[in-house]
Amino acid sequence: MNEHAQKAAEFIRDESRTDWHDEALWFVRTKRDKASHGIPEWEELRELASQVKDNVLSNLDQYLEQFESRAVQNGVHVHWAADAEAHNRIVYSILEKHQVQRLVKSKSMLTEECHLNEYLIERGVEVVDTDLGERIIQLKEEPPSHIVMPAIHLKKEEVGELFHEKLHTKKGATDPKYLTEAARQHLRQKFLAAQAAITGVNFAIAETGGVVVCTNEGNADMGVHLAPVQIHCMGIEKILPRAEHLGIFTRLLARSATGQPITIYTSHYHRPRPDGEMHIVIVDNGRTAQLGREDFRNSLKCIRCGACMNTCPIYRRSGGHSYGSTVPGPIGSILTPGIDLKKYSGLPFASTLCGSCSDVCPVKINIHEQLYRWRQVITQEGHLPPAKRQSMKWAGRVLPSTSWYNFFGKLVSWAIRRFPRPFLYNRFNEWGKERELPQPPRQSFKEWHRQREA
Repeated sequence: MNEHAQKAAEFIRDESRTDWHDEALWFVRTKRDKASHGIPEWEELRELASQVKDNVLSNLDQYLEQFESRAVQNGVHVHWAADAEAHNRIVYSILEKHQVQRLVKSKSMLTEECHLNEYLIERGVEVVDTDLGERIIQLKEEPPSHIVMPAIHLKKEEVGELFHEKLHTKKGATDPKYLTEAARQHLRQKFLAAQAAITGVNFAIAETGGVVVCTNEGNADMGVHLAPVQIHCMGIEKILPRAEHLGIFTRLLARSATGQPITIYTSHYHRPRPDGEMHIVIVDNGRTAQLGREDFRNSLKCIRCGACMNTCPIYRRSGGHSYGSTVPGPIGSILTPGIDLKKYSGLPFASTLCGSCSDVCPVKINIHEQLYRWRQVITQEGHLPPAKRQSMKWAGRVLPSTSWYNFFGKLVSWAIRRFPRPFLYNRFNEWGKERELPQPPRQSFKEWHRQREA
């Protein structure tokens, strides 16, 4: 059993949590559907966004150079990082130069990917995530389980217990308004004491050299406006050619992510304040390699809305932590194997290939097709577990042959009726671990049909 399957099995053991998690995510999916149905030109927007991203990926080097040139003209310091280690070194060198010991950070999946928090904390820097969900899981010392709703796997009772322990709220308090107010008071002191602010980047505009950050809590603005040093961390794929393209993506992003018409705050940062510094760190970390894989390059269109996770039956019932990657769910199962194929070879199989992920993707990534293609690559490169490899080998022999199929069908049917239960429900029978094998009929459908025809 691969790592995802093991962790998924652990998650599923808690049936009430599994059902609640499933229902919560499906609720967000239905909100997305209602929001998208309210826009007659929704499919046209998806097609436009996909075409813009196609153009970006085909001319990425030119747009990145244009972005850097404009940003430098605006007085911004631009840094390039080949990988996560380089990214972390660059960020720390900026903080070290300004003797920063306390910083606040808004949501950034890139810094999660690079494990920036751990890197800075080891070097004596206090890092405070200011997105409410991110702060909850930071206090709980867990990674996010969803890229938009990082604490979706936790119930309000668990958050209440955590806040009582860490923020000294009333014991047993579970009212969301009370807990949110406690978090606000706690974070306000962190904002006022911060010497630097780090944000992620939703979009970077090549023609202006500015970055755009979308939040619902205003925490990115609060951090950037109060701290003298601001650092924006972005992957190379975040580029949009012109400002006029931004409206397409902001209309798609919020509706796809949470069912909102637009995020509460859409913040544009172009230059540092008069007494401060603004830095942008542009990170590759495997993205160029993914760009070079013709079958998977479209995955770099992703705008991190999380819609594919909200609709995926596997993700909804196995939880984000079961994937063991920064970006879980269907899109993560495409992106992550590109980083380490051997380690994450099980992820592309964590899918029914139903295609619902592709249907809801706002930039029309063919997610389920890429998952199927990864399975082929994993098989060709010999990363399948021996048991699965042998079972697929036998299936490849049996299924194309009518005579072999009929023979083994009768053999299995006979075995299920005659063999003792311990023989059938063994460690090799993954299906039988959670389900009862159906009692097979004595006649096959083919035999039944032939008899009726006679």
